[in-house]
Amino acid sequence: MAEFIVMPKLGFDMREAVLVSWLKGIGEQVTKGEVVAEIESDKATLELEALVSGTMLKQLEKEGSVVPVGAKMAIVGEAGEDISGLTSGDETQAAAQEEAPKVDAAAEPAPAPAAAPVMETAVSAEFPGGVKATPVARRLAEEKSVDLRRVKGSGPDGRVRRSDIEAYLAAPPAAQPCAPMPVTAVPTGPETTEIPTSRLRQAIARRMTESKTSVPHFYVTSDIDMEPALALRKQINALLPEEQKVTVNDMVVKAAALALQEFPNLNAAFGGDKIVRHNRIHVGTAVAVEGGLLTIVQKNTNLTPLAQIAADNRAMIGRARVGKVKPEDVEGSTFTVSNLGAFDVESFVAIINPPDAAILAVGSARQVPVVVNGQLAVGTRMKATISADHRVTDGAEAAQFMQALKAILENPLRLLL
Repeated sequence: MAEFIVMPKLGFDMREAVLVSWLKGIGEQVTKGEVVAEIESDKATLELEALVSGTMLKQLEKEGSVVPVGAKMAIVGEAGEDISGLTSGDETQAAAQEEAPKVDAAAEPAPAPAAAPVMETAVSAEFPGGVKATPVARRLAEEKSVDLRRVKGSGPDGRVRRSDIEAYLAAPPAAQPCAPMPVTAVPTGPETTEIPTSRLRQAIARRMTESKTSVPHFYVTSDIDMEPALALRKQINALLPEEQKVTVNDMVVKAAALALQEFPNLNAAFGGDKIVRHNRIHVGTAVAVEGGLLTIVQKNTNLTPLAQIAADNRAMIGRARVGKVKPEDVEGSTFTVSNLGAFDVESFVAIINPPDAAILAVGSARQVPVVVNGQLAVGTRMKATISADHRVTDGAEAAQFMQALKAILENPLRLLL
C-alpha cells in the first residue's frame, strides 16, 4: 500500500524547510532508512530518510521548494500501484493555491500600522514568539512589519492566517500611539562590506532575541576542582582507541544529566499556565559550525555509558561540521551545555536555548592558586555557570543543582556507575 513521505518536524520552532535535492528518482527502489532527499532547515542541511520501503511513485514537491512541516513530499508504494486517489486532493489544493492572490514580496512594504493595544491572539509556547500563525502569515507579517500579537486570528484555534494579516493592513484597528522602538542606524557605503545573513544566522538571531527578551534569565556560578576528573579521564583514555576517547565536555554532559535526575525542574520547559517536565534527559551540546552554532543532542544521557556518550557526540559533531547532520542529531534537547573551555575562556554566561529551562556554560580547567588546609597550593579549577529561566525555577534550586554537579565531577567515579 502506497504511503507518503512527509516533511518532518526537526525542532520545536521549525515550521518549514527547503527541499534541496531528491536523491531518489521516480521509479527507483527505496529501502526503509535510506536517504531519499536533502533538506535545509534554518539550522543545517539534513538527510531525509525514508520510513517505508517500496518504489518512488511520485514526487509532489520540486527541488528548491519551501515545504511546510507535515506537508506531503512524495509517494512510495508498489511498482505500478494506482495512486490517483492519493494525489487528486493534493492537485486540487495546489491548483487553488496557484489561483489565490499572491503577495508580491518585492513590492514596497506598506507603512507600518499605528501601534494598537495587544489583542487576544492564540498563544502557545510551541510557536515562535508564542503566537499561533501559519508560515505564510508569519513571513508576510515580517515583510510588512506587523506585530502578530496585534492581529486577530480566524484560523483553527485562533491561528493567524495570511488573510488576517491582509485585513489588518487594510484596516488596522484604532490605537493609542506609543513610542517606536529605537533603531540604531547602520552605516553603509564604500567603507563597509555587506554580508547576507544565512538561514542559520537568521535563526540564531531570531531565537536568541526571543529568548533574551522573553525569558527572565538568572545566573549561578560554581568553581569546580577538576583534578579528580582529569585524572580519571587519563586512565579511561589509556584503555580506549582514539575514536572513543573521552573529552572533558563528555564528562560534563554526563555529570549534568546525573544532576538533572535530582533536579527534574531544570529538565523542563515553561508552558504558560504550566511547567512541562521531560520524562527523559537529552543533553545537547552547542557546536561551532561555519556561520553559527548548532546544538547536537545526546539522547537518554543519564542512562548512557560515558564511553558511548563520547562516541555519539564525536560522530554528531563530525557530521555537524561538514553540514551532514541527521534529523535525530539536532532534535529533542531538554538541557544544553555550551563549552568554551577549548578557547581558554575562564567563564561566561550563555543564553537559554528555547524551550529548555536552563543552559550550562563551561570554561577552561585552569591551574590556579588555591588554599588547601590553610596552605597555598596549585590546583586545577573550572568555572561553570547555569543560566536558568526564573519562570520555572529559582536561585536556591539552581544553586543546589550546581552543588550536585560539582560533587559529581569532584567524585567522578559516579560517572562510570
